[in-house]
Amino acid sequence: MTITDSHTTPGSAGQRWTPRLWGVLAVLCAVLFLDGLDVSMVGVALPSIGAELGLSTTSLQWIVNGYVLGYGGLLLLGGRTADLLGRRRVFLVALAVFAAASLIGGLVDDGTLLIATRFIKGLAAAFTAPTAMSILTTTFHEGPARNRALSIFTVFGASGYSSGLILGGLLTSLGWRWTFLVPVPLALAALAAGYLLIPRDRPAAGGGHDLLGAATLSSGTLLAVYAVVTAPERGWLHPLTIAVAALAVALLIAFVSIEHRVRHPLVRLGIFRNGPIVRANASMISLMGSYVSFQFMMTLYLQDVLRWEPLRMALALLPAGLLVAFSSPFMGRLIDRHGTAPLIVTAMASLSAGYVWFLSTAGDHPGYLLTILPTMLLLGGGFAFGFSSIMAQATDGIDDSEQGLASGLVNSSGQIGTALVLAVVTALVSATAGEAGFAPFRPGVGLVTAVALAGLTLSLIPLLTRKRSPV
Repeated sequence: MTITDSHTTPGSAGQRWTPRLWGVLAVLCAVLFLDGLDVSMVGVALPSIGAELGLSTTSLQWIVNGYVLGYGGLLLLGGRTADLLGRRRVFLVALAVFAAASLIGGLVDDGTLLIATRFIKGLAAAFTAPTAMSILTTTFHEGPARNRALSIFTVFGASGYSSGLILGGLLTSLGWRWTFLVPVPLALAALAAGYLLIPRDRPAAGGGHDLLGAATLSSGTLLAVYAVVTAPERGWLHPLTIAVAALAVALLIAFVSIEHRVRHPLVRLGIFRNGPIVRANASMISLMGSYVSFQFMMTLYLQDVLRWEPLRMALALLPAGLLVAFSSPFMGRLIDRHGTAPLIVTAMASLSAGYVWFLSTAGDHPGYLLTILPTMLLLGGGFAFGFSSIMAQATDGIDDSEQGLASGLVNSSGQIGTALVLAVVTALVSATAGEAGFAPFRPGVGLVTAVALAGLTLSLIPLLTRKRSPV
């Protein structure tokens, strides 16, 4: 079954997207919207969850990092599984698990069980996110059509995040459980639409029997992410931290060895020799690691220290999401015109400027017009320019049979970056929790600033190299 007619395929000149093609794109966008909605709503609800369930700041980190552990740990496997077993099948099963975990999370009364449901949702998202991306990149051919689709895709992610801030503030006022229950009917609606609209695809003819590679990859990445998110609390030199990290490294080395030897490897290692793809993944680490960690600190600072109501806090952070939502539709044209590298540099520069501005002007009682609003606008601009450009660079030039792998790789980078930076930020905040005002958060904001500046430096390398090369 096809979703475009023979003379109007995506990517062709003068194309006309069919209603069914628009429907498929709408389903994929709905899932990304749901993901953004879920993340931001839970972020707004963290202080209320901690108060009702008696969770410390360190424990609250696991509401976020439980999701990150499952998401980042299995994203690469999730993307490749979609390539090998069929994108439609993997997408629908994972979306059903996501809906079930959301329902259970809204009903539990124990912090540990709540974290467990977040881990399961992360596992499900590890399959839905790269699968949705690979469905998009195999449906829309590389070039203007794909860039346009990616722009629309990004709009819905940003809109979901922005809507989640407001909806999270409203729902938290009624009870934090609603932030877990509201996504359930949305996920079920997307599941039904996906079942009807997404055409069946054939699993790959080969490469689906690398079970040992799958086992070593999934267990190695899970242990690596676990070591990263627990090390700041337990100690980087704690024997258990060292043991878990060593086991993760051993499993990943074994995975690389297996992939060199098997006839049909789960992951073609040659993809890591592609310079633009490697740089795109590094940029995603910087983008997501700094952005999500800063938002985590802001939700705690504005609500716990400044005693803002959830809705007021959500409205304060909203401009960043709105800027992404309104500017993302134009990103495809900018990518077509300027390429991805200049836009990624612009994104990292904007992010860095936002964090530096906040550090310079915050004080113990930051003013909204002087500090918070300019910061949110700079961060929103950075995310708008960065996300679509990085995703386009990470998947350009990749064969359709490996789009799930490329999508899983760049999404994994973002989640691992989030896990690493957020874990260290949480440790810095907890270490100075007894201090007043903004002081406990200053080292954490300093860290995310350094991460963004590192991303900016890295993104400048291809532009500087290009200028120095002979014409």
